[in-house]
Amino acid sequence: MELSVAQFSATQDIENNRSISVSLIRRAGSSADLVVLPENAMYSDPTKEGPAAGYSEPLDGPFVSAIRETAKLAAINVVVGFTESSDEDRPYNTLIFVDATGELSGVYRKIHLYDAFGYRESDSVKAAETAVPLVFEIKGVKVGAETCYDLRFPEVSRWLIDHDVDVIVLPAAWAVGPMKEIHWETLIRARAVENTVYFAASGQTGPHCTGQSIIVDPLGTVRASAGVEAEAIATTTISTERIAQVRAVNPCLTNRRFTVKPNVYT
Repeated sequence: MELSVAQFSATQDIENNRSISVSLIRRAGSSADLVVLPENAMYSDPTKEGPAAGYSEPLDGPFVSAIRETAKLAAINVVVGFTESSDEDRPYNTLIFVDATGELSGVYRKIHLYDAFGYRESDSVKAAETAVPLVFEIKGVKVGAETCYDLRFPEVSRWLIDHDVDVIVLPAAWAVGPMKEIHWETLIRARAVENTVYFAASGQTGPHCTGQSIIVDPLGTVRASAGVEAEAIATTTISTERIAQVRAVNPCLTNRRFTVKPNVYT
């Protein structure tokens, strides 16, 4: 399977964000089977200059509809994050999986909200209950998804591993700050190594986020990187043979003595 990570910096201009997302999907469609776009790709307001409630849309709104149409035309599978309306005063931070026929085939609502480094995502976003993970299959490769701050909780990746995934994808808006770029790469490589899977992370770019979208193999080697450039795409091949080779040498999953049992919370 050919996998791409695509990055850009979303703003409060939802039409422009949608246009860039569509453009990146079209570009990736020429060479990849799956493209991963950042968290909050539809709308982002890191400086809090807009309305306190922010902007959200339902799953059948203009943003998701545009992603579905473009995925079908480009014949590519897509994972992307957006702000989803809820029946309460706070929206969800949501990932969608749209398959290459344009069907909305999966949804994951962020579990761990970014209440850290002086920021409180929970003030404006509703945490989802821990239920069923977003897992899907493309060309015999099983993919699981998580979102940004989930990266700091190794149990989330192990939860996906318990659903037999070969690749973990992570849309993110990884905020800039002291040591944050180092945390980003270190944690991504650690999640890949400890779980002997590929890990593909797509991040929003500057000035507010780090960019540096990367795809790491099961030994922690960076196979593709988009650097810090806005609207950049990085692509590599995902090989289940590579996973099998690494697991034969490093059978840490076989040697596990613990499993993960998620708590249900809101």
